[in-house]
Amino acid sequence: MKYAEVVVDWLKEMGYTHCFFVAGGNCMHLLDAVRSRMTCIPVVHEVAGGIAAEYFNEAQDEHRAFVVITAGPGVTNIVTAIGGAYLESRELLILGGQVKSSDLADGGLRQRGIQEICGIDIVDAICKTTAQVTAPIPRAEFEALVESGRTGRPGPVFIEMCLDAQGAPVDPVALDGGVPPVLDPPSPRHVDGEEAARVIAAAMEGSERPVILIGGGVSRATVRAVRPALREMGIPLQVTWNAADRLGADDPLYVGRPNTWGQRGANLVLAQADCIVALGSRLGLQQTGFNWQEFAPLGRVVQVDIDPAELDKGHPVVDVAIVADADDTLRALSTRRFADCAEWLAFAREVAALPLDDPANETAPGYISPYSFVADLSALCTPDDVVIPCSSGGANSVMMQALIQKEGQIIITDKGLASMGYGLSGAIGAALAWPARRTILVEGDGGFAQNLQELATVRVNDLDLKVFIFANEGYASIRSTQRNYFDGAYLGCDTGTGLGFPDWAGLFQAFGIPCLELSEGWTGNAEFGRLWGTPGPAAFVVPVDPEQTYFPKISSRVRADGGMESNPLHDMSPPLAPEVQARVMRYLLPSDAEVDSHQAQVSSDPPGASVRTV
Repeated sequence: MKYAEVVVDWLKEMGYTHCFFVAGGNCMHLLDAVRSRMTCIPVVHEVAGGIAAEYFNEAQDEHRAFVVITAGPGVTNIVTAIGGAYLESRELLILGGQVKSSDLADGGLRQRGIQEICGIDIVDAICKTTAQVTAPIPRAEFEALVESGRTGRPGPVFIEMCLDAQGAPVDPVALDGGVPPVLDPPSPRHVDGEEAARVIAAAMEGSERPVILIGGGVSRATVRAVRPALREMGIPLQVTWNAADRLGADDPLYVGRPNTWGQRGANLVLAQADCIVALGSRLGLQQTGFNWQEFAPLGRVVQVDIDPAELDKGHPVVDVAIVADADDTLRALSTRRFADCAEWLAFAREVAALPLDDPANETAPGYISPYSFVADLSALCTPDDVVIPCSSGGANSVMMQALIQKEGQIIITDKGLASMGYGLSGAIGAALAWPARRTILVEGDGGFAQNLQELATVRVNDLDLKVFIFANEGYASIRSTQRNYFDGAYLGCDTGTGLGFPDWAGLFQAFGIPCLELSEGWTGNAEFGRLWGTPGPAAFVVPVDPEQTYFPKISSRVRADGGMESNPLHDMSPPLAPEVQARVMRYLLPSDAEVDSHQAQVSSDPPGASVRTV
């Protein structure tokens, strides 16, 4: 057998069933091997294959997918997908072709073989593991490389295989030996779930307003398994964007998705907690707000993460840092009993119920409000749907602010890299992972245009994919930045400043995909109902006002010294009406005594003194 055939047999035994690829001469033996052993999905561009494989694996646990690419441009084209999976801590296996080992450049030579470029040098910084295979390696060594992407903190694995190694004749039995290398040793600080739960319970002792924040490091399966026990605990639960589908919005413990571009009510709940237990969330700046110094102003923070570097990065201030597996920790924690906090839970649910579409938002006539659109879409979606809210811009932030998720849905986004163009490729991977379920993609026109060639992949595979495009003539978030910071000096952000977009109906027609432009009352449109309910691909254009406002949001403020800083997570713009503040900011508002003291301080300040008012 050729070594490539043996390798693919090993992958098959490890649970891999699907291979995304772009064909090329330097990966020809690998492709010949997967041809008769895997479900092979050709894509138009390598980056789409990488994103699709990431989302395929993230969407389900039964099967696994990987990517085969060729040398040179195959590597450079997939870098964005590798970067995205790395930042989201997701499994992504790439087998890259390479020139013959005898043609590898050395001694400072830039290139010897045709299309040669050193792939591992390019991607090493954004991979969990990289290796160049110049001659067949034993099974134990190869499997250790592959599995390193799933152990500890997951991430991409890039294995570059020289052409002569792929095609080398080998005896499979002779390769079964070998000692697997230790590629991902656990941290000396790592504790098991029981010990982590014990430390958390001690940290929560005396807490009256606890919140558990569930991150993407906690699996769907674990949440399903412990849900009855969690309900007995009665502690309010929140989810990060990467864990948006761990709970339905109607769960009695659910109190929202906090985030810099998150839900106002959820942010207010988090700010009023006296103990925040973050499980499987790295608590990055998007999660805590850029003003991380004011994250959790009234409480202590307990963080559980598999990566000590995330616990030691210095922001936010973490009172109790635990290196442990988030799944194991939640399972152990769910067996413990805590003080009753029914009154706090009722208050948190009331706060989390604040409107998701701020009354300050403005939509010009003839356009559809993106917030009302997401509300209507949420109502239409079923618990079996797979929802892909793209990865950047207004389409992403509105979906993650306003989507009302249902128990059982699969929701996947990619916020770390936040690259435009992720949505369609990710939706392809998710749709192939769940062929019997409807997949829904919401993407902005700017992002969609970056990978629209993959409509060919959608059509060829006849995916049950419903695409909604926010058509706002460009890059809404970039337009907003240029409006807010440069007085509307627009450049390259819309059709009026150099961007070009296709006629959407004509584009989808070219790929044989039906397309419908929506208008007010779209949910009652008979043609929409037919396309929505019929299996197969369909596209819907949502006309969004180019000047649409996106509230609530985190704004900046002027400090007493004249400098600028971001408002804390709970201080979103525009401010709430005083009567609403009094109702939902019970623990954040100053007491009457504090107000009297502050007023006395103001009256005693000399003229012109700078006073910071909260």
